[in-house]
Amino acid sequence: MQTILLRAAAPSAIEYALELIQRGEVVAIPTDTVYGIAADGYNADAIEKLFVAKERPPHKAIQLLVADLQDLERVATYVSPMARALAEKFWPGGLTLVVTARADLPANLRADTNTVGVRLPDAPVVRELARALGRPLAATSANRSGGANPRTAQDVLNDLGGRIPLILDGGATPGNVASTVLDCTQDTPRVLRVGALRLEDIAQALNLPREMLHE
Repeated sequence: MQTILLRAAAPSAIEYALELIQRGEVVAIPTDTVYGIAADGYNADAIEKLFVAKERPPHKAIQLLVADLQDLERVATYVSPMARALAEKFWPGGLTLVVTARADLPANLRADTNTVGVRLPDAPVVRELARALGRPLAATSANRSGGANPRTAQDVLNDLGGRIPLILDGGATPGNVASTVLDCTQDTPRVLRVGALRLEDIAQALNLPREMLHE
């Protein structure tokens, strides 16, 4: 497979990326944390290509990137007051909220669980694509599993060249670590991954002692 490197700001770049996603393909996109690879969040076959491209173990779930705050309600069966408060405080930004998933989300997206991670990134390219698609994007970091976080389009090309059809080059990402992941399906939040958002800021927003955020 030939991998095309295209400036995200180039004429028709977003339209071309959208066309590929609508056809069930995978594209690499710049986010506010690191570069990611994205596909249609409701297309199980396209999601499978994410796993193949980065050699990701099938038991690891794939998160959804949404265009707007209200999209959280579209993919979750229930959004707790805690999750809603965190979304309103820290979105768009580097926080992924794990919520109870709607049953119509693809099983491979959820890794056969009843939960899904959702994030609203502070990244216009991502939000524009998701809004134009009319559905969330299934996304994961644009590297081979276990590899270094990709901050540039060249990083992605070095790792995934020949595995995906398109990389949108938006320059170096402002962040250099993946999002913080917080499980909001129980009464007490549980930290699944420490990342871009500090745990101290989460604890303060929830008016909780820092030690209550179990890792």
